[in-house]
Amino acid sequence: MSADIAAQAAYIVAALLFILALAGLSRHETAKLGNTYGIAGMATALIATIVLAIDEDIQTGGLVLLFAATVIGAAIGLQRARVVEMTGMPELIALLHSFVGMAAVLVGWNGYLHVENHLDGEEALRLEALDLLGIHHAEVAIGIFIGAVTFTGSIIAYLKLSAKMKSDPLVLPGKNYLNLGALGLFGVLTVWFTADPTLVALILITVLALALGLHLVASIGGGDMPVVVSMLNSYSGWAAAASGFLLSNNLLIITGALVGSSGAYLSYIMCKAMNRSFISVIAGGFGIEAPSGEAKDYGEHREIDAQGAADLLTSAKSVIITPGYGMAVAQAQYGVADLTRKLRDQGVEVRFGIHPVAGRLPGHMNVLLAEAKVPYDVVLEMDEINDDFPETSVVLVIGANDTVNPAANDDPSSPIAGMPVLNVWEAENVIVFKRSMASGYAGVQNPLFFKENTAMLFGDAKDRVEDILRAM
Repeated sequence: MSADIAAQAAYIVAALLFILALAGLSRHETAKLGNTYGIAGMATALIATIVLAIDEDIQTGGLVLLFAATVIGAAIGLQRARVVEMTGMPELIALLHSFVGMAAVLVGWNGYLHVENHLDGEEALRLEALDLLGIHHAEVAIGIFIGAVTFTGSIIAYLKLSAKMKSDPLVLPGKNYLNLGALGLFGVLTVWFTADPTLVALILITVLALALGLHLVASIGGGDMPVVVSMLNSYSGWAAAASGFLLSNNLLIITGALVGSSGAYLSYIMCKAMNRSFISVIAGGFGIEAPSGEAKDYGEHREIDAQGAADLLTSAKSVIITPGYGMAVAQAQYGVADLTRKLRDQGVEVRFGIHPVAGRLPGHMNVLLAEAKVPYDVVLEMDEINDDFPETSVVLVIGANDTVNPAANDDPSSPIAGMPVLNVWEAENVIVFKRSMASGYAGVQNPLFFKENTAMLFGDAKDRVEDILRAM
């Protein structure tokens, strides 16, 4: 009993550490401390769980499996964290979400095998005596459903983000009716399973949820994947909370609720930034229109070389840099940081404009710039800097595309119409760093490239920034 009380106390401490972690991660200056709190919380929870398992006199084979799983999981996690690059972080996070989903499915099936499969067993009779057996049936069905949707949805997100499958949305006839029908059928199956917990009903729930998760995310276009990753983060939290109810584990319930609610709120913020409906995100009902294959003729673009860019920058009074995923791919953030320091030493005002969904992960660009030691005070969000472009001498668009596309404001037929963007074209001069004239991840042509005050600087962003530094 004493070990159980100690474990529950440790779980409360771990939950508090997780809350402190979320609070720390909300600001640049405290993000590192927030990560430390999160690591400490997870370590506390793991140690408490292992101690509790030993005290409950679990068979030797079970303890061996527990230690083996812990060691193998820790080794894989450390290895992946060591080798993953920031460009690979979005797909890695999507893949990790799938693990949480599968864990919830396995916990649900384990609950079924221990209770529903043995209704005359000790645990089932205990729950029946407490009038909780029906609730357990519902917990099993809901936990498996949420976990399975998270699992397959996260797998599809991983495949899209890693370019292992096309980012174009899957558009099936009656797509929204299929999703609504699946949810309705889930409700019917849950009622059936709660009234009569048969194996057939649980198998149908599992298969239905796996198919729904696949369809929900496959139906979403690549340009909207940052919101999808955030939403899957929320799903994984609710899956963990469902597992907590099944295992009677308060820490899982608290942690899952924290992750689920914070992920949902982050998704809501990002939906506002992209002019998307929050409800349609949850239902997988956005991003369904593939971009038109007919490219409009915006005229001829003009090019600039590194020397010309250096001349513009050295004569500028103010410079705004708007980074995107291309900067992450080229790993140009260190050169950009050097360029920032050099310009500021020469008295040029340099700031960064960060779109809420720049990159393929919330906060992607902020992490890259912090990694390169760019001062926090010059890194501004879109709403803080968008009114300053008309008074800006030069804007450097480094690897960004859809987040600086004026078609969002000017073309009602565009797939990104209504999406708030950085109004970089209002500056005196715009220099776009790009490998080619190809469209961005959303597959939408950008008329910015053809405006009179825009010049294209082609090539690898890291190489071009270094060329500018040499020219200066």
